[in-house]
Amino acid sequence: MFVINDLKFHYPDDDNDLLNIPHWQVAAGESVFLSAPSGTGKSTLVNLLAGIITPQHGTIRVMDSVINHLSSRQRDAFRARHIGMVFQQFNLIPYLSVMDNIRLASRFSDMSRAEADERSHTLLQMLGLTTLDATRQAEQLSVGQQQRVAIVRALVNEPALLLVDEPTSALDAAHRDQFIGLLMQQLDTSRTSLVFVSHDSSLKHHFSRHVHIGQLQHDAD
Repeated sequence: MFVINDLKFHYPDDDNDLLNIPHWQVAAGESVFLSAPSGTGKSTLVNLLAGIITPQHGTIRVMDSVINHLSSRQRDAFRARHIGMVFQQFNLIPYLSVMDNIRLASRFSDMSRAEADERSHTLLQMLGLTTLDATRQAEQLSVGQQQRVAIVRALVNEPALLLVDEPTSALDAAHRDQFIGLLMQQLDTSRTSLVFVSHDSSLKHHFSRHVHIGQLQHDAD
């Protein structure tokens, strides 16, 4: 699904490499629990995999595309079609309804609007959100509800790669378990690859592989 080779990345105000990853690959359908202390570059790595930022050296191949060789516009289009993301900042448009927020993502899929809406409602219900909730503006929802909407938005296109960064931080235990169940169901019914970043080590047993970011700096597959 993706392969990283000879990746080096640093921010403009620091000449020291934050990330130096000789090689890492994740297969189609594989789920990886990625752990790391704060400040060690795990969110930066997620942004690199999503093509939001690009490295100074090396390649990131997702599916058949070396995404850091694409233009900014090409990376945006690739991300919209093939990559789902759930970040700590939900990035919902507050004055739009829940469904309209999700439709902003689903318009890039090959599904018709009716098919995408049906899938959206199914996913919302699986995460405990009602048909009435779907009509409400995003700003009218609780933080936990907003996070669940962000999760549905990431899954609606059945992405090839799903990137989640501290996704359960605003969820209570019941909704956290619902979310993990939904992720595992998505993996069971598709070839979606998952990179799941979290401090909550109690969740790692759900995933096929646990990787500490320090291992990647030493050429660990």
